[in-house]
Amino acid sequence: MALSVVLITQNAAAQLADCLASVAFADEVLVVDSNSSDGTAELAARYGARVLQKEWLGFGRQKQFAVAQAANDWVLCLDADERVSAELAASVVRALQTPAAPVYRMARRNRFLGRWLRHGEGYPDWSPRLFDRRQAHWSDDAVHEKVLYAGVAGTLSGDLLHESAEDIGRYLEKQNRYTTLAAEELYRRGRRTGFIQLALSPIARFVKFYLLRLGFLDGMPGLVHISVGCMNSFMKYAKLAELQKAGRE
Repeated sequence: MALSVVLITQNAAAQLADCLASVAFADEVLVVDSNSSDGTAELAARYGARVLQKEWLGFGRQKQFAVAQAANDWVLCLDADERVSAELAASVVRALQTPAAPVYRMARRNRFLGRWLRHGEGYPDWSPRLFDRRQAHWSDDAVHEKVLYAGVAGTLSGDLLHESAEDIGRYLEKQNRYTTLAAEELYRRGRRTGFIQLALSPIARFVKFYLLRLGFLDGMPGLVHISVGCMNSFMKYAKLAELQKAGRE
C-alpha cells in the first residue's frame, strides 16, 4: 500500500528537518502549513514535501483537512516535533504490505528535560497514527484531538520519538494554551465542573501515572512531568469553572 505522511505546521522550522528526514521511506510527504513566518514551508519543500497553506481550524479539523488532501488512503500523521525511529519505520512498511487492521497504534516516547521517559505518562503513550482514511478520521476537537475508528487497532513495534519541550518555560506556555482550549471545548459541549472534580482530578492523575505506572522511576524529569500534568488537570477545570461563572452573569 502506498503511504502518505501528513503533518500540520506553524512556525516549526527549528524541529521539522529531523522529522522529515525520518520519513524518507514514505511515498508522499504532505505538509499543511498555517502561514508560518520562519521558513517552515520553504524548508519542507527543500525536503521534497508537497506544501499546502490553510488557515488554522483547530487541531482536529486541521489534521482532518490535511488527511483529506493526501494522495494516498493510508496516512501516517505526525507532528513536527516527532521522529519515526528506524524500528518503527520498518514496522510501518511491513504492516502496509498486507494490512491486518484499518488503524495501527504505536508507542510514543517523550523526551523531557533532556531525558527519554520510560514510565508514567511519558511512555508508552500509545497513539493511533497510521490508518486508512476510508475507515478512520480525526475528531473535531480543538485540542487533545483523537483518531476515531471502529474495531481494534493493530500494534506496531518501535517508538515514535517526541521532543516534548525545548525548555520548561516554553513547555508551560504551550500547556497554558492547551488548557484554555480544552476548557472552551468542554464548555461548548455542555460539560460543567465543581469543587470535587477540581480537587480530585489532579490527585487521581498523580496516583495513576506517578505511582501505579511508576513515573517516579524517571527521576526528577518524571516528577516535573507529572507535576505539570496534574497542574493541567486542575487548570482545565478551573478555566471551565470561570467560563461557567461568566455564563451565569
